Amino acid sequence: MEKNKTGEDLRSFEFLALDSKEIIEKQVASHRQQHSYAGTIIGFTVLFIPFFLNNLSSANQVLQLISIIPVALFIGSILLMLSIFRGKPLDQALSVSKYNVLLAKNYKEILLYEIEANKTSYLKNNSTTQYGNKRYSQGIGLTTIAILLSITLLLVSTFMEIEKAPTKVQVVSPVKKTTLQLKEGNIEKSRSVNITDTLK
Repeated sequence: MEKNKTGEDLRSFEFLALDSKEIIEKQVASHRQQHSYAGTIIGFTVLFIPFFLNNLSSANQVLQLISIIPVALFIGSILLMLSIFRGKPLDQALSVSKYNVLLAKNYKEILLYEIEANKTSYLKNNSTTQYGNKRYSQGIGLTTIAILLSITLLLVSTFMEIEKAPTKVQVVSPVKKTTLQLKEGNIEKSRSVNITDTLK
C-alpha cells in the first residue's frame, strides 16, 4: 500500500514537471516565431519604402510632403521590430550544468527541483515576452497605418495624372462608295461614285 501511495504521489510530481516543461517550450517557440515575423516585416518595409517613394517622384509637391508621414511610420515600425531582437534570450529551465548537483538527489527531489526551475524560468521569461509582445503589436499597428496611407497617396497620385493627361480625339469621315450600272443601248457601264453624288 505504501508503495502504491508513493507511486501516486510521484505521478502528480511527474505531471507538474512535464506540464511546466511544455509551457516553457511553448513560450520559447512563440518567442522565436515572433522574431521570425518581425524579420519578415522589416524586410517587407525596407523593400516597400523605395517602391513607394519612386512612384511619387513625379507627383504633386503636396503629396510628396504628405508622404513623409507614412515613411516616418515605417521607420518607427522598423525600430520597434529591431528592439525585439535586442531583448534578453529566454531561460530554458533546467540547465545541463546542474546535472552534477542532481545526481546526489532522489527522484522526488529531482522532480521538485525541475518544477521549481520551470516556474522560475517562466516568471523570468514573462517580462521579456511581454516587452516583445508590446513592441511587436505597436510595430504592426504603425505598419498597417503606413500601408493604408501609402496606398491612398498612390491612388490619389494616379488619378491626378489621369486627369492631367490630354484627351486625343480623332475624327474620321468615311466615304462610302457604291457601284451604279448605266445602260446605254446594249452596252452596260459601271462606275464607282460617292454616295453623295447620287440622286442629284
